[in-house]
Amino acid sequence: MLFSDIIFGPLHSRRLGVSLGVNLLPMYGKWCNFDCIYCECGWNAGQRGDRQLPTREQVGEALRQTLQRLQQEAQLPDAITFSGNGEPTLHPQFSEIIDDAIALRNAYAPQAQVCVLSNATLIGRDAVFRTLKKVDRPILKIDSAIEATAQLINQPQGAYTVAGVVEQMQRFDGQFSLQTLFLRGAYRGVALDNSTPDEVARWLQIVVQTRPREIMLYTLDRRTPAERLQKLSQEELLAIAAQVQAHNTWGAAVQTAG
Repeated sequence: MLFSDIIFGPLHSRRLGVSLGVNLLPMYGKWCNFDCIYCECGWNAGQRGDRQLPTREQVGEALRQTLQRLQQEAQLPDAITFSGNGEPTLHPQFSEIIDDAIALRNAYAPQAQVCVLSNATLIGRDAVFRTLKKVDRPILKIDSAIEATAQLINQPQGAYTVAGVVEQMQRFDGQFSLQTLFLRGAYRGVALDNSTPDEVARWLQIVVQTRPREIMLYTLDRRTPAERLQKLSQEELLAIAAQVQAHNTWGAAVQTAG
């Protein structure tokens, strides 16, 4: 499932309401430094060799035209969400594009939130960190607190450690959303389940350590590139959410999407 335009939607998002998507990555290929076994965009290696990124000017004009049309139709979105065919913070003009998006949101859809879905690998870069601090909802991913599980699920394409990402997350002082996808199954003959008691207990330590203002728990919803993966039931997600709430002394919002 690849997005073939800079702007897509509005779509109904399980987490963000009516969301207008913005794709900063190639329109005919995936560009990501994760190769998640559950990614709806497929494997990195399975994509066409397209590496042409939209320019800042192209993104700004496409977003302006779409917001102007939606304003005229009285169909403005709840969120303007940067996601698309990979990791949006990889775009070399990410910071400038976000500044443009905030200005356009203010002009055409002041009630909409600017959101970024990120795997959090680049938040150690000052420019990326400062830019994510500007948006309404920086949504950062950790799928497991256990290094071996994270490596198996996310298959990072460069240097990556969970501890390193957690350290950088703490710089946000809780002003971010933590998203985690729970699943079970097997990949390349290795069993995996990031919803076991030990996995959840270790993950909860990260939640308490970083104190995000919002915690998003979700599971599989679309076809995955790896076979033999299974979604959790809504009851299982709610049970994990209950454990979060038992530790949630700072009043974070907790939501589940089964």
